[in-house]
Amino acid sequence: MSVLVYVEQVEGKFKKSVFEAVSYAKAIADQTGTNLTAVSIGQVEQGQLEELGQYGASKVLNVEAGELKNFVNQAYAAVIAEAAQKESADIIVLSNSFSGKGLAPRIAVKLKAGLVDGAVELPKIDGGIFQVKKTAFSGKAFAVTELTSAVKVIALNPNAFGIKDAPVSVEVESFSPALQSKDLVAVIKEIVRATDKVTLPDAEIVVSGGRGLKGPENWGMVEELAGLLGAATACSKPVSDADWRPHSEHVGQTGIAISPNLYIAIGISGAIQHLAGVSSSKVIVVINKDPEAPFFKVADYGIVGDAFEVVPQLIEALKKHQA
Repeated sequence: MSVLVYVEQVEGKFKKSVFEAVSYAKAIADQTGTNLTAVSIGQVEQGQLEELGQYGASKVLNVEAGELKNFVNQAYAAVIAEAAQKESADIIVLSNSFSGKGLAPRIAVKLKAGLVDGAVELPKIDGGIFQVKKTAFSGKAFAVTELTSAVKVIALNPNAFGIKDAPVSVEVESFSPALQSKDLVAVIKEIVRATDKVTLPDAEIVVSGGRGLKGPENWGMVEELAGLLGAATACSKPVSDADWRPHSEHVGQTGIAISPNLYIAIGISGAIQHLAGVSSSKVIVVINKDPEAPFFKVADYGIVGDAFEVVPQLIEALKKHQA
């Protein structure tokens, strides 16, 4: 038996969340005394594929079929399931990213596997018991799920495990799966990505703004602060609904759920729907002039003050520190 990890590429490159998933899968392989194989779909340079060996993948199955140039949920799931069968993998790991959320249940169905999505810790393996801690209730709680199936699929939350070096010799092998025409019926023609910015699911630091910023013309200081910190920018639902910011930046229960190491909320009151999407953040800093704002109840650090006074001072302090 073995462990298989799916490594998602974006324009031929692997992002941080992929190396996290490989590190996590390698740790599981060490727990179970077996080896780790990665499967990559799409055009990826040899050097990028070999880099996966730095984090513990001893073999990489490289799939470059022309029909799979664009992401197709059903077809990609079929390829990953076939790779798992080829490698006799009983544990399949992938990142709980946008594509991962669609792939994981499809892979589980194809392999008759148990599924845990939103995993945040390594499995607890004791005899015949296999338990995984995961987020629940939109990130407001944790649950421990026991998988009793022979094959198991685990989708790991970004920023939950970290990247760990475990260098091994890596073999890159071309893999040509049997593609079914029925799996290629629905094709995504284009995925628009903000390639010049840090993406929200991968971001270790997120700077977010709410209605307290009064209008889109005041977002310059949010972007400047984010730039100094190497952070992604985000917003609350009312802000995206008002078209102050794109909906791709909306974090919360009905937006993107994130788990950065640091979340800075500026002018956001902290409604329960917003908290549901950011409560997994390691450290939360709140800047709000209302001392009764609900966000202060869950914040690790809070600043009661006008954002238009506090944030510029914070930016100047950071500039001096970096200088």
